[in-house]
Amino acid sequence: MSEERRRGTLIIIGGGEERDPRGHREILKEVARHVHGGKLVLATVASHRPEGYFDEYQKGFADLDVGELVELYVEDRCEASDREKLAVLDDAAGIFFSGGDQLRITSQIGDTGIEAKVRALFERGGLIAGTSAGASVMSDTMLVKGTSRETHRIGDLHMSPGLGLVRNVIIDQHFAERGRFGRLLGAVAHNPRVLGLGIDEDTAAILEGDRFRVIGSGAVYVVDGSQVSHCNLAEARPERVLSMHDVKVHVLGTGDQFDLKSRSAIPASADD
Repeated sequence: MSEERRRGTLIIIGGGEERDPRGHREILKEVARHVHGGKLVLATVASHRPEGYFDEYQKGFADLDVGELVELYVEDRCEASDREKLAVLDDAAGIFFSGGDQLRITSQIGDTGIEAKVRALFERGGLIAGTSAGASVMSDTMLVKGTSRETHRIGDLHMSPGLGLVRNVIIDQHFAERGRFGRLLGAVAHNPRVLGLGIDEDTAAILEGDRFRVIGSGAVYVVDGSQVSHCNLAEARPERVLSMHDVKVHVLGTGDQFDLKSRSAIPASADD
């Protein structure tokens, strides 16, 4: 999908968003604001055991401006062409991918009628939200596995094609909480054309057009490798530590914005 055709909004959540009706629920309120009282589809496809997800989100959205919350689950890939499953998305204002395993999303709905419906919803201006695995799957290349909480080693990374709703970025989630800075650097080292986005828990990047803004209690880290002067990725053995020089990193808090096209950060206004 070309950048010019991107019409909808992406809410890319680092996981662990507040869902308790007694809490602030800033991210769920943002999701509700974008569906304008319309139907929101909760896609629990990423989970091998989705029981309980729907009830928890139903409580979280209960008093917010969501007209109807319905669940979409695909047990096996053959169900992704089922008429009843496809019909769930017909009049949806938005879809929310919950957490789990991002490979389960792409393997179950990739190149199926459900994926086509998701893209059609996005192109007509709808909302696509995703948390944790549902965030990682939004990029054209997604992080699948890599060691957390230690310096990145060259052979310790697994990536796979994502849904490609946003191009030229790669997304990691539960970022500060699980110490994933090293593996995001490793992902950017594979192709410095790609921006790395690391999103903390209870934090989201709201992407409209080529610019996103940050909401939530944590930060969004942007790793820009476009000016890297040295990288040992191609020459070193898989067990070697990644060496990378002149990497630019932005740390964005609530209200800050980032322009993907110009690769520039915009500070929050005084009102924010």
